[in-house]
Amino acid sequence: MSSTLTTTPDLRETTRRLLEYCRANDWAGHDPYDALNSEWLSAFPILNTRLPRLTMTQLLKRSPIDIRRLLRIPKTQNPKALGLFLSSAVKLRGAGIVEGTELSSQLIDRLIILRSGDSEQWCWGYSFPWQTRTQVVPRGTPNLVCTTFVATAFLDVYEAHGDPRCLEIAVSAAEYILRNLYWSEGKDIAGFSYPLPSMRQQIHNANFLAAALFCRVNHLAGETKFLEPALRAARFSAGRQRVDGSWVYGDMPTQGWVDNFHTGYNLCALRAIGRYADTTEFESHARRGFEFYRKHFFRKDGAPRYFHDRTYPIDVHSVTQSIITLLAFRDFHENNMQLAQSVLQWSMEHLWDGRGYFYYRKLRWCTIRTPYIRWAEAWMLLALSTLLEETRTVEASTSASLAGRDGEH
Repeated sequence: MSSTLTTTPDLRETTRRLLEYCRANDWAGHDPYDALNSEWLSAFPILNTRLPRLTMTQLLKRSPIDIRRLLRIPKTQNPKALGLFLSSAVKLRGAGIVEGTELSSQLIDRLIILRSGDSEQWCWGYSFPWQTRTQVVPRGTPNLVCTTFVATAFLDVYEAHGDPRCLEIAVSAAEYILRNLYWSEGKDIAGFSYPLPSMRQQIHNANFLAAALFCRVNHLAGETKFLEPALRAARFSAGRQRVDGSWVYGDMPTQGWVDNFHTGYNLCALRAIGRYADTTEFESHARRGFEFYRKHFFRKDGAPRYFHDRTYPIDVHSVTQSIITLLAFRDFHENNMQLAQSVLQWSMEHLWDGRGYFYYRKLRWCTIRTPYIRWAEAWMLLALSTLLEETRTVEASTSASLAGRDGEH
C-alpha cells in the first residue's frame, strides 16, 4: 500500500467507495450486539433467558465466522448509525463529494420514522434488544448514547443549512435526556442514566456526551436550563480522572477498564463543552487526558490499541475514534495530523476490503472480516469525512500562506 494513501485524491476515492457501499445497502447492516434479533429466540423460548442471551451475544461478537444468516438475524437500519451518516453527509457536502442536501434529507426522514414512540420528546434506541448483566433492554428503547449522537447530527445540519426543524428536534431530544435521564444527589454528585433511566450508575463517557450536547443546545438555541446540569455532570466525571490522565469506563467494580474509543469520547466532549459553554474549566483535564491518550493508545506503526495496556484486539471503532480525536486535538500536538494519517494507513492495509467496506477487528492470529454498519462503516465514514474536512482546511491555509509569500516578492 502506497504511503501516499491519505493524500486528498486517494482519501476522496476511499470515502466515495465506502459511501456507495453504505448507500447500496440502504444504510442497513448487522451489528456486533444484534444476536437477540435472531428468529431462533422466538422459535425456541428456552434460549430467550438471561444466560443464553449473554452467551449468544458474546459468542457471535467474538466469532471470526459470521453465522448471522444461519441464525436468521436480519440487517437493520440503526438510528445511531443513521445519525453518524447524517453528520458525515454534512461534511461530505462541504468536501464536494455529496451535492445538495438530498442525502441529508433522506437520512433525516429515516430518523424521523425510527424515533422511539413512547415519549413526547424526540429520542432513539438501537435496532436490536440487548442483555445487560442484569436485564434486557428491548429493541428501540431510547437511550442516552443513541439519542445524543442523533441529536448532535441534527445540530450539525442546523449549523450547516439553517434548518429550524433540526434545531427543534435536537432541543426536544435534550429535553428528553434532562427529564428522564439526568439525576443528582446533593451538591457534588450528578450524572445521566445509561442504558436505562432506572440505572443510576456513573458512566463517564455518557456524562460527558450528554453534557456536550446540552452545552451546544444552550449555545445554539439559548436554552439556558441545560447549562447547569451539563456542568454538574461534567464536573463529577472530570473529578474522576485518574492521576495519570485516564478514566476508567465507569464507577462500578466491573467497569474498571480503560479503552481507546470511550476515552476519545470523553476528550472530544470536553473540548465541545469548553467551546460551547465558553469555559476553560476543563482545559487541564482535556490536556492531561490527551497526553495519556497519545502515549498509551498507539503503536509505532499507527495501529490503535483497544486498551491502554495491551494491543489486541485492534478494533475498527478504535481506528475511527482515534482519527476523530487526534484531529479534534490538532492544536495540542504538531504531529496529530500525521498520526491520524498513519492510523488510516494501517487500517487500509489491515481492515479495508476491496469491495468497499472495513472489517470489524484484527486479533493476534486472525482478522474478523464481518462488516458492521454502525460499529464500523458509519463511524469510518465519519472519520474519513472529518479527515477530508481537516485536510482541506490545511491545504487552504497552506495555499493562502504561499500566496502571501509570493505577494511579498
